[in-house]
Amino acid sequence: MKASLIAALVLLSTSLFAQKVAIKRVELAGEKIIVHYDLEDSNPNNEYQIGLYSSQSNFATALTKVKGDVGNEVKPGSDRKIEWSVREELGPYKGRLSLEVRGKQFVTVAKFTNITTATKMKRGKNHTILWKPGNSNPVNIEFLNGGQQINAQLNQPNNGSYTLYIPKKQSKGKDYVIRITDTRNTQDVVVSKPFMVAPKVPLLLKLVPVLALGGAAAVVAGSAGGGGTTDGGDKIPLPAFPTN
Repeated sequence: MKASLIAALVLLSTSLFAQKVAIKRVELAGEKIIVHYDLEDSNPNNEYQIGLYSSQSNFATALTKVKGDVGNEVKPGSDRKIEWSVREELGPYKGRLSLEVRGKQFVTVAKFTNITTATKMKRGKNHTILWKPGNSNPVNIEFLNGGQQINAQLNQPNNGSYTLYIPKKQSKGKDYVIRITDTRNTQDVVVSKPFMVAPKVPLLLKLVPVLALGGAAAVVAGSAGGGGTTDGGDKIPLPAFPTN
């Protein structure tokens, strides 16, 4: 299979920083095509949304069987790579194929700042969710478990903070996320890292007081039995009467 490349990266930015993309080479690796490119930006903190398009669809839709430095949050740098599985995307294909790389500066509706895979949130408590807003549009904030919505707050201000209350009877588990959606652009969605919902008081701490109480009762009962008789069955002698 032969492939030619037409590369065009559209960088949308309101800043004065210089951006530049340069396709270095296209590599044919069996049933895959690997596009090597450099993405230069004087601001290394900028992020880009990169897509790969082909002439097979007249460059109408982005290719999906891709991985590497493609999609959202691509950082500037040299020797960026996009690996495309041609057969998975197009099936058997023969002929000339043109590719186009497109991109724009990526600014998502929100970027979470205090939720990681190690985050634990306890039932029966309020938790502050923090994020960095990408715009000022109102947002929908959803609390999900396994993809199922537990509750939602609609048309909330995108101010970077939200207080989430987790009910006392909420099931504990690890597959919980927060999803934020731009109400004016519903395709602009961000989902937090999965986090854990845990009991307000750990089970071990709930059991320890009960066990301690049972142990104390056993000690009292043992003392009463042991003091009443000796191994020989003798009774405890009565104290002497006082004398004048």
